[in-house]
Amino acid sequence: MIDYSKILNTIHHEATTSKDRGEIATYIPELSKVDVTKFGIHLMDIHKNEFSSGNAKEKFSIQSISKVLSLSQALSIIGEDLWKRIDVEPSGDPFNHLSLLELENGIPRNPLINAGAIVVADILVSKLKNPKEDFLTFIQDISGDKSINFDSKVAQSEKQTGFNNYAAANLLKSYGNLHNDVDTVLDFYFHQCSLSMSCAQLTKVFYIYMNRGKCMQNKTYLTTSQVKRINALMLTCGFYDEAGEFAFEVGLPGKSGVGGGIVALLPNNYCVATWSPGLNKKGNSKLGMLALERLTTATQQSIF
Repeated sequence: MIDYSKILNTIHHEATTSKDRGEIATYIPELSKVDVTKFGIHLMDIHKNEFSSGNAKEKFSIQSISKVLSLSQALSIIGEDLWKRIDVEPSGDPFNHLSLLELENGIPRNPLINAGAIVVADILVSKLKNPKEDFLTFIQDISGDKSINFDSKVAQSEKQTGFNNYAAANLLKSYGNLHNDVDTVLDFYFHQCSLSMSCAQLTKVFYIYMNRGKCMQNKTYLTTSQVKRINALMLTCGFYDEAGEFAFEVGLPGKSGVGGGIVALLPNNYCVATWSPGLNKKGNSKLGMLALERLTTATQQSIF
């Protein structure tokens, strides 16, 4: 039997004694206020046993991790029609790159880069009666946790500085791949990215991706086929132009965010989340990447 507690404590000790923690994302002013010394890791297994170390219960801005959740809700509503507007290929480019969008006539390379997630946001704005409230309820229901909420300060901070996202949305609009008003779609998108959760809460939300689409309350939200597709996208596209490195070093489907969070999972086994706000040059948590490599090496558990 694997001693997850011991492994997580060892990882936590190694992370907190590391001298190179990466750099905090400063282009979103609210994120620049976070303490770079924070580190948390939390693991939940398929039987709902939980293991924690460090700042695993402290909330942070999950940012692009939310793209998996908006994609899931959109897929559950419109199904395979979603792929008419978004491709499923790794971009090999930074998350906010626009050159491919023009090259490929307004079809984003995948739903986990900014342009793709903005199209997903457009779908939800079209299909939901109260988009922000309904999206938040979807996440609260999956996790069984009504305390999960948006961070309005982060959302406002992103709205004031998100010029690249405005450029992407307007480019999508020019190709006819954005059906709603740019400001309305981006308001939803910025709120989506501002979701605040702890590592412990993230493992509860992402339980459905290791449990064939069923949440912790055993309610089905996604088909097994949809879960397969989402996990495949996390593996190939979840870390932007470092997705290959993550698959190579860690070997799990996962998703990162510039708030320093990473969530990853081994289907039918466990879901794990880490948080360390210092990022590497690709925009992924430096110590989070290291921690998850140590986890799969110590447990000898990965999808490969």
